[in-house]
Amino acid sequence: MMGETHAKVQARHLKRNAYLYVRQSTLRQVLENTESTRRQYALRERAVALGWRLDQVIVIDSDLGQSGASAVDRAGFQQLVSEVGLGRAGIVMGLEVSRLARNSTDWHRLLEICALADTLILDEDGVYDPAHFNDRLLLGLKGTMSEAELHVLRARLRGGILNKARRGELEMRLPIGFDYDPAGRVRLDPDVRVQESLRQFFRTFRRTGSATATVKAFRAEGLSFPHRIYRGPQTGELSWSELDHSRALWLLHHPRYTGAFCFGRTRVRKLPNGSCKHQRLPTEEWIALIRDAHPGYITWDEYEQNLQILRDNAQGPAAGRDRGPPREGPALLQGLVICAKCGDRMTVRYHLQGERRVPDYVCQRHGVEHAEPLCQQIVGGELDAAIGRLLVEAVTPVTLEVALAVQKELENRSEESDRLRRQAVEQARYESDLARCRYMRCDPDNRLVADSLEAEWNQALRNQTAAQEHYDKQRESETGLDDQQRAAILALAKDFPRLWNDPHTADRERKRMVRLLIADVTLLKETEVRAQVRFHGGATHTLHLPLPKPAWLLRQTPAKVVAEIDRLLEDHTDGEIAALLNRQGLLSGEGKPFHRLMVRYIRIDYALPSRHDRLLTRDLLTLHEMAQRLNVCSETLKYWRRAGLLKAHKYDDRGRLPLRTAWS
Repeated sequence: MMGETHAKVQARHLKRNAYLYVRQSTLRQVLENTESTRRQYALRERAVALGWRLDQVIVIDSDLGQSGASAVDRAGFQQLVSEVGLGRAGIVMGLEVSRLARNSTDWHRLLEICALADTLILDEDGVYDPAHFNDRLLLGLKGTMSEAELHVLRARLRGGILNKARRGELEMRLPIGFDYDPAGRVRLDPDVRVQESLRQFFRTFRRTGSATATVKAFRAEGLSFPHRIYRGPQTGELSWSELDHSRALWLLHHPRYTGAFCFGRTRVRKLPNGSCKHQRLPTEEWIALIRDAHPGYITWDEYEQNLQILRDNAQGPAAGRDRGPPREGPALLQGLVICAKCGDRMTVRYHLQGERRVPDYVCQRHGVEHAEPLCQQIVGGELDAAIGRLLVEAVTPVTLEVALAVQKELENRSEESDRLRRQAVEQARYESDLARCRYMRCDPDNRLVADSLEAEWNQALRNQTAAQEHYDKQRESETGLDDQQRAAILALAKDFPRLWNDPHTADRERKRMVRLLIADVTLLKETEVRAQVRFHGGATHTLHLPLPKPAWLLRQTPAKVVAEIDRLLEDHTDGEIAALLNRQGLLSGEGKPFHRLMVRYIRIDYALPSRHDRLLTRDLLTLHEMAQRLNVCSETLKYWRRAGLLKAHKYDDRGRLPLRTAWS
């Protein structure tokens, strides 16, 4: 056997270097399994025995602590392959195949390159030439067995994990708000402040219906949110900071807050570049889901409702998106309108009517996708007003109960926020007392320790003072409801139309009120607009509305204004009439104040006799006509007017009044 081995090592191999590849799978193995490392380094002596000089033996050990499952992150293995491909390696040494690679793809690629470069391979059993069929076959079998060994090891470990997970006994890192008791059972975090913060979070989301609005509410009320530190020197400690949007979404999507044990919510796949892709799986594909396995903060039904709210609020196109979130625009039925012709959900456009934005409900998806005309488009101004009147009629009988519920909700919300801030003050006071006790127990002669403990005590006192000042400031800004405020709420309940039409009510809040009552509205535009309103609970109501007026008719001057202009033309010019109309508060069909040219255009469009024609019908003469009749020059007539002998009547707004007058 030794003679056969030496026969494979030729002079051409000895002219090149010998490469020894050393690898351990984990850092723990590097520190604890030192014997395996020694055995790998001992292969240098094998190379010397085969004829290589010691200075020709190059050790590549930069992959110590790296897994052999893939060559992507193994810089040492990639260096080895490069040296072999460049023809610099006469032999490649490794303790066994698993040290070089546990992946068949990487292993066979190395064999192929070694065969092309005429490079030998050495392990603890002997020397192999990949260019020979028998050696290539044996090395291939060793690589396959190494990969199978890795699979068996993983399967054993994974099988134990899955069995414990299916029983709900697998201990995992718990989300904030939970802890393991001494018996290994999951319980709520013993810190009452943490529990109250989580309950406040879920209550606020149910009230606002938006993750962003929940974050804004926490910041507006000055509330902090807990999180556990899992890295660094403070591992395991509890930290308090402002709530952010990504954290809020993570909390809402985590099923453990319902008290359920879950495992296998995501699937991990490795990409060719070595990175991992995490894919979220639907509930039915989870490996384990055991409801009510431990105490929780919300029920499973509330969890599913929260997810549905988040799906409805999705702003980007996604599967299952229906209504979208209520936005800032004035379209009252945004996201609720369904086309009666094709069944698609209609979108919203806006156009300006004067200075007011008016919504248009448009069914355009099919037309955009197939380059066809729009299915139907309906102006939504009158429709929104009719829906508002319908809601006022439907809600009025229960407004008193709604007002009382709103009043109770405001009081509870203020009490909950105050309790959370008070707990923050209590915790700061506890930390201050603890720092004081440490300082008092310290030996006064040990100044190094005493100075450090004194600094900690001072910092704890400053934190306590800051927490107390923040609590006092928030308490002053959030006073409770007094008798006058309660009376105001009850008064609004009795006058719900005024509350609904209040200009200070935000469009988004008005839309949220609509969505609490209305499931959807189906529109059909024919000789009239028919709106089928479906309320939550199954009740329906049909509205019949006339077709919206065309734009030119909406901008038409009111008949009252035309009649007033006709009356004023008897004694006033166009400019004077415009000033009088503005003084009376009258507006044009476009809602604008009048000016001289506007009055002139209205006079021409409606064929109203001009001021000049009206004066002539009263047998009055122009300056030129009177000069001819009296056989005098026009300057003489102007002199007589200034002397008061003649009376002039102004019939236009030009500055040279004497030349453009009628005489009597």
